[in-house]
Amino acid sequence: MSTIARRGLKNILAKNADDIVILSSLRTSITRSNRGAFKDAYPEELLSAVLRATLAANPNLDPALINDVAVGTVLSELGGSKAGRMAMNASGYPSSTSFYTVNRACASGLTAITTAANGIQSGMTDVAIGGGMESMTRNYGSRAIPEDLWPQLRDTDQKDAKDCIMPMGLTSENVAERYGVSRADQDALAVESHRRALAAQEAGKFDGQIVPVTTRFQEVDKQGNKIGEEQTITVTKDDGIRANASLEGMAKLKPAFKTDGTSTAGNSSQISDGAAATLMMRRSTATALGLSGSIIGKWAGSSIVGCKPDEMGIGPAIAIPKLLAQTGLTTDDVGLWEINEAFASQAIHCVRELGLEKKYEEGKVNPNGGAIALGHPLGATGARMVADLLPEMQRQGLQTGVVSMCIGTGMGMAGLFVRE
Repeated sequence: MSTIARRGLKNILAKNADDIVILSSLRTSITRSNRGAFKDAYPEELLSAVLRATLAANPNLDPALINDVAVGTVLSELGGSKAGRMAMNASGYPSSTSFYTVNRACASGLTAITTAANGIQSGMTDVAIGGGMESMTRNYGSRAIPEDLWPQLRDTDQKDAKDCIMPMGLTSENVAERYGVSRADQDALAVESHRRALAAQEAGKFDGQIVPVTTRFQEVDKQGNKIGEEQTITVTKDDGIRANASLEGMAKLKPAFKTDGTSTAGNSSQISDGAAATLMMRRSTATALGLSGSIIGKWAGSSIVGCKPDEMGIGPAIAIPKLLAQTGLTTDDVGLWEINEAFASQAIHCVRELGLEKKYEEGKVNPNGGAIALGHPLGATGARMVADLLPEMQRQGLQTGVVSMCIGTGMGMAGLFVRE
């Protein structure tokens, strides 16, 4: 059961001294792994950029008052703890600020925000940051798909245990088969994701949330060999969005995970690099520090739930109802939804299962595209989605929003946020 004592929309919207409020939520661009603008950058370098930007966005907050920084990361060496702490110390934060990382696969960023918020709520901290970092360019491969993992277990009949290491693409195929999601529908959602993301990018909707990052970059040829001279570039835009995405082009792609399957490189999320950070504190703390005018929203609760590992993509369809029950809301009480597009198959199923088809058509679900177009840097995605959600709630004049994603090994997570 949630520790949130206030239930129902009226109480969720009310302003209380113990609210966990958000003062900024920022992200780097999300770029394609191996060929994108951050392919030569380090994950801690991207984290440092958003942590510096968080201080710059809150100039009236003494960095020494930030008690704790929680960062989601999945693939980084040693769990990212050493590199992440190094990045924090190099970014203007004193050594008195503590640091830790969390790994809940695709929900690591939202988990970091949630644990940071819980720390504030419990009184353990007063001011904290929750975020995420990931360089899939540097760390994907055997780190993501272990080659030597309790081999004796594979000889047992413990199906759910063995399915925890099932390739995610095969879980996508299972969802498509079990819940009747066609290849045509998956391709259509993928094209729409790119269309919405491109429209948002061209309209400048991402500009206010993206932190410019100056880094190194060297071109590579089709075989991945470096060519030309190393350059210094400043990255300000997501580079995975395909302006020429079309149904015809999607239809030509071969199944990526199963010979007779329906999940392709085009209707699955992109392997990506990026980072994000959200600054939070109690409302009473913001008031005492004279920062009430800087509040942009609040965290109002999160839910986590498990499901069968071989259909992990259904996670949002069961995590969201649990979140709504915890907070006393209905789907009609939620204005905006960000449901991670790990695969088109699972995103479509979750939208259908939750009865959100009309809201999707109206631009109330993933209005600016999702991970199929923007990318999915595992540890950072949840925090990236919050950075996208809050300004879009402002633009559309909506009060409540939910961020949700499926999670590798069979889980779902959801978080509720309120616009100030």
